[in-house]
This record gives sequence, C-alpha cells and structure tokens, in this order.
Amino acid sequence: MDKMFGVVFPGDKKVEVREFPIPKPKDGEVLVKIKASAICRSDMSLYYGNPVVGGEIAKSGSIIPGHEPAGEIVEVGKGVTNVKPGDRVAIYLAVSCGECLYCKSGYKMMCKQFKCIGFDLHGGDAEYMVVPAENCMKIPDEMSYITAAVSTDAIGTLYHAQKRMGISGRDIVAIYGIGPMGAAGILVAKGLGATVIAVDTIDKRLDWAKELGADYVINSQSTDAVQEILKITGDGADAAIDCSGNPNAENNALNCVRPHGRVAFIGENSKTTIDPSNQFIRKQISLIGSWYFPIWEYEEIANFIIRKKIPAEKLVTHTFKLKDAETAFGLFDNKETGKVVFVE
Repeated sequence: MDKMFGVVFPGDKKVEVREFPIPKPKDGEVLVKIKASAICRSDMSLYYGNPVVGGEIAKSGSIIPGHEPAGEIVEVGKGVTNVKPGDRVAIYLAVSCGECLYCKSGYKMMCKQFKCIGFDLHGGDAEYMVVPAENCMKIPDEMSYITAAVSTDAIGTLYHAQKRMGISGRDIVAIYGIGPMGAAGILVAKGLGATVIAVDTIDKRLDWAKELGADYVINSQSTDAVQEILKITGDGADAAIDCSGNPNAENNALNCVRPHGRVAFIGENSKTTIDPSNQFIRKQISLIGSWYFPIWEYEEIANFIIRKKIPAEKLVTHTFKLKDAETAFGLFDNKETGKVVFVE
C-alpha cells in the first residue's frame, strides 16, 4: 500500500479527507504511523482560513493539520540513531535549524527558521507523517497514545507555564477559560498540589472543571469573578492563568491576584488594554507569557503524568476516525466538546 488518507481545509470551514502518497523518510527523518492526533483551538484558524502560525503555505488549504500527534515509528531514514522502528513517540511541533541559540537550548519554536507541523508542514491528522527524528519524544510504556497526544501542547504547555510560575501546594490558582487548555491547567495544578478556582462563561464547562478536580467554579457571565475570588481567598489568588485570550479575562486575571501574585497569559490574543499602574506595577505582580515547552522537558512532563497519575484522558470528550473529520471539527468549532482526538 502506498496511499494514505489525510485531512485538509480547502477554505470556508470546509473539511476534506483526501488521498496522499505515504511519504518516505529522508536522511535524519522517520515515518510515523499515527495512532492519535488531537485537535487544538489554533487548528481552527486554519479551518477559518486565517492561520495564527505559519507562512503562506499555511493559507493554501493543502496542508494536513494536526500538531499534537503520537504514534509508532515504522521506518527510519539514513543517519537516524536515536529512535528505531517500533518506538512509541509523541511529536514535538517545531521543526527548526538545530544550530541557533534557541534550538540548542531546546526552545525550537523560537528559532527564526521555525516551521510548525500542521501549519507549514504536514501534520498528524493523517494515517502517516514524516518528521525529523530529533522531534520524536519517546513515551513511557504505561502511557496510552491518546494521553501522549494531549501530553504535548495541552498538558505540556500548562506544565511548563506552572513550573515557571512556581505553582505548589501553597497556592490558590485561578484559571480562566476552561476549554482544553484550561482543563489541562486544572489537572496540572492539582497534580502540583494547588487549590484551583475555574472561571468560564459556560456552565457545561464548569461542570467539566469540577469533574477534573477544580475546588471552586465561577460563571463570570452571571457573577463578578474577581469579587468572588476575593471572597474565597480573602486577599486574592496567589496566581492566575488565562487560557481564553479574552481581554476581559486577561484583565480579571490581573485584578484577582494578591500583591506579589503571579499571572500567566497563554490564550492567543492580538490586543488587550490594561492599567499598568494599578493592575501591575503597584501590586508588584509577575506576569509571563508562556507558549509550549522546550523539547528537553518532555521526559519530565511524561514522568509527571505517570508519577502523579494525572487522568489525562479525562480531557478527551470525543474520539473520531479520520473519515469523520468534518463532524469532529464542526463540534469542536461549536464548543460542544472538550479535547477531540482522531484515533487509528
């Protein structure tokens, strides 16, 4: 068999499953049989025709999406020594030069030559994909392929952010936006021992937050979330994470933390207005932006999931076969799901 199926977005929210030749790995590359590939909210920018990442080819409608895949290596190209056929791997999304400061420090997505799988290069919403061998992250034997897929962008991003913030059992953490990223944030924060306040405008998502372990939930459409957090905490949350990218939520994240609190912005957004003096400077807040994780940290992330028994598969509310991609993306677009994963 030399053909495979893969998803493409030809434009105007259209989804097609097309036939492609199975790619051959070149020197330094591997061919991966995809076992699980998760949908991310940033994929929807391709679905709408306005990609948030990538160059001109991302706008062509011909790229296979999927930057959160996991699978089994079935073939290796010349010069590959770090992995072999039969290895179970998750795939790092950034393909880069390998030589610059950022590549050598593991932050491949900050390389000036960075290309993103699923945007610039064919991604994991297909039966097979080719990637550089150095992008393959071995997964523990105890880890399922579904967990491996959501361990990358979802859990990995939130783990890296909360590690940078120093989240621990001493902290009360407010998480804004309980889509898949915010939901992953709950699992990570609980794994680190924190008390979690989940904030969203959709009751169904807040019910999901409770199931994932949130200690408190607040509907910010019907309640003043900042005042409610002050009631719960007395002086404000120790930390807040915005996963929504909504300007109101970003402002609330700044407002709800105590003096010397920590805030992370993870949700994508092009413009927000804040009051630096009152929200930031006089409270002496630490504010970070956080995006993905350095590749060397994946082993730590995977071990955290296994050691802390993080129920990662609870993030996944729906699984689909590739042939049902149109339905999968439609439901995800309408916010009727949590994490959605294509499975073999």
